[in-house]
Amino acid sequence: MSSPFDSTTNVGPPYREQRTVPRYEFIATVELVEPVSDMRLTGRVSEISRKGCYVDVLNTLPSGTKIRISITRDLGAFTTPARVIYVQEGMGMGIAFVDPLADQLKILDAWLADLAS
Repeated sequence: MSSPFDSTTNVGPPYREQRTVPRYEFIATVELVEPVSDMRLTGRVSEISRKGCYVDVLNTLPSGTKIRISITRDLGAFTTPARVIYVQEGMGMGIAFVDPLADQLKILDAWLADLAS
């Protein structure tokens, strides 16, 4: 019996091993919007980095889906285009941020600096 890791569809190391920036435990509310259908999902961010986050949500979107993500914590919100990079059915999704604006990066950087201290 073969392992799912033997499959030719599994390319490269697991996402955790591919990370180039630190990822931190982080709890915040999140809204995901798929712009084509205007479908909205709400969930919880459990990990975050400068390049992306992990969203705990029961109903997932397909890998590769382009979305708009808005993470709200305390009195601030970070909003940016993003893309679903991997899915764990019934658990959540790994999200990559796509070209956040400078003012949004300032918010994210402030959160990360707080988490790193």
